[in-house]
Amino acid sequence: MNPLMAAKAYSAIQGGAAPVSPTPAPEQSGFAQMLTNVMGDMTQATKGAETQMAGNIQGQNSLIDVVTAVSSAEASLETVIAVRDQVISAYQEIMRMPI
Repeated sequence: MNPLMAAKAYSAIQGGAAPVSPTPAPEQSGFAQMLTNVMGDMTQATKGAETQMAGNIQGQNSLIDVVTAVSSAEASLETVIAVRDQVISAYQEIMRMPI
């Protein structure tokens, strides 16, 4: 996964315009698709928590709903961080291997 693909995936998840690519992007592999799905789930959980907080401020949602949504968003973020840490660890281990 090159940096341009990562930027495009992040931009797509955030709902922004993706950077222009000089070549069409190939089909995502299973691992790349899994990462995209995890990032999408985390973003949705975060947006849901923000919506719950805004609703609570307006008096429409209960505090329990807000706490539940924030806890879900936190768990999603921790999952993404754990996956990132494992990917970095695997990359570093591969780079230490003699050729």
